[in-house]
Amino acid sequence: MALSFEVLETCGAARRGRLQTPHGVVETPAFMPVGTLGAVKGVPAADLEAVGASVMLSNLYHLTLRPGIDVIEGLGGIHAFTGWRRPILTDSGGYQVFSLSGLRKIDDGGVTFRNHLDGTKLRFSPESVVDSQVRLGVDMAMILDECPPWPISESDAATSLALTSRWAETARRAWEERGAARKKSNAGGLFGIAQGSGYKSLRLRAAAHLTDLDFDGYAVGGVSVGEGTELRRAAVEWTTPALPEDRPRYLMGLGTPTDLIHAIGAGVDLFDCVLPARNARHGNLFTRDGMVKIKNARYRDDPRPVEEGCPCPLCQRHSRAFLHHMIRAKELTGAVYATLHNLRFYLDFVAELREGIALGTLPALGAELALRFTGGQALSSS
Repeated sequence: MALSFEVLETCGAARRGRLQTPHGVVETPAFMPVGTLGAVKGVPAADLEAVGASVMLSNLYHLTLRPGIDVIEGLGGIHAFTGWRRPILTDSGGYQVFSLSGLRKIDDGGVTFRNHLDGTKLRFSPESVVDSQVRLGVDMAMILDECPPWPISESDAATSLALTSRWAETARRAWEERGAARKKSNAGGLFGIAQGSGYKSLRLRAAAHLTDLDFDGYAVGGVSVGEGTELRRAAVEWTTPALPEDRPRYLMGLGTPTDLIHAIGAGVDLFDCVLPARNARHGNLFTRDGMVKIKNARYRDDPRPVEEGCPCPLCQRHSRAFLHHMIRAKELTGAVYATLHNLRFYLDFVAELREGIALGTLPALGAELALRFTGGQALSSS
């Protein structure tokens, strides 16, 4: 396989591992910054490397709309096009099946979208999604899936899962058929996505079926789609241990600090979330002592860094007062600095949890860190 994974140490269900990809090694658990169009908003590739990111996520749907798969392939693939030299994971467009419900139509062969930019039609099938990701040369490719919203009846969730399961079989065959093309583009591995909504029996059914198909990696999908925290965490706890131990496990699109603590404790290896960058643009910064809402008037003349000891470019050079001014003035520099800080916080946060697994101290460390983000309330588990 072009993708390989090794579990190095465990602490309960949590794992510290090493993921080998065509474009470098990812130490896991790992957080993947979201660069939807090929870059994190406002953050050059070199700066993303400097804050410690080892892998970036991009979105196939958006890249298909602009600049287009032909353009990227013609310019040497996604790594050459973006200038990001480390591993890249691409989502398949499955989330857009969920989020663009008014602009799409699903059938057995795939999904037809109305392009949200100009209304033209766009067709995704399990085969076309695989083909596009191979042509891009991504390190981790996600299959096309349907992500149903919550609430949903068990019978409707089962119907949705059956469709995703058929698509998974088609995608797996398509991936094998494109072996020569994968070698040429230096593509990595294909991930199956376990759906099943908020129903344990469906989650376990999905995990068993995907395991039989022998994917290079596995994802827990369909979380944070309207369900509450308890059910969301239950879905992670049901699904994760049912996935193969010798393959990477990826929790899609979920990532508050307490979510990360919980999911790492359940055995998840990879995460992505827009929260660090999105919060930064609104002036909300993560620190070990909780959130700093930098727009608040009390920071107008605060000479301290956002977080003492933080090695990010913002905290090493500038004050809270400066960032308060930049964000309030809607100066682009403020959003960039805030994003770099939040990304560095997330990457360091996960690195600390990774070290906790190695030292066997994860339960105590996770509990201590969780208290800082829950107002003194212990992190609950379903």
